[in-house]
Amino acid sequence: MASREALIEALGLKDVVRAGWLRAGVENPESVAAHSWGMAMLATQLCPEDLNLQRVLELCILHDVAEVRVGDITPHDNIASEEKHRLESEAIQGMGIEANAIFAEYEAQETPESRFVRYLDKLDMALQAEIYESQNLDLSEFKKDVEDW
Repeated sequence: MASREALIEALGLKDVVRAGWLRAGVENPESVAAHSWGMAMLATQLCPEDLNLQRVLELCILHDVAEVRVGDITPHDNIASEEKHRLESEAIQGMGIEANAIFAEYEAQETPESRFVRYLDKLDMALQAEIYESQNLDLSEFKKDVEDW
């Protein structure tokens, strides 16, 4: 079981702002925790019946938790994906919460649940981009990976 300190640290994700939105000029961008909540909300509405909804929700909630320590690393940061994975793996292992298996499953993309959650990650970003476009920003780059549904 996670310690009080570990839980408090993980809850710090509420204060980690999504770096891609900042870079794009979004005023008052969402936190990483808000993004994870958005994915979990989408999961409750869109999860196929043949998938394990509890596992999908765990993946949604915990897939980015390492960012409380390493920050929100984006493709624009020019950090190799292997290095990003290493940094995030080390962060999760050092946090004292039970998220190692969830993070490994999400990164490996070998289960139907992890692949669905990757889609939700992109869908949440695309829908959030539509919300932020009211600020007269071109955020089409954030919507390019999601097919019409």
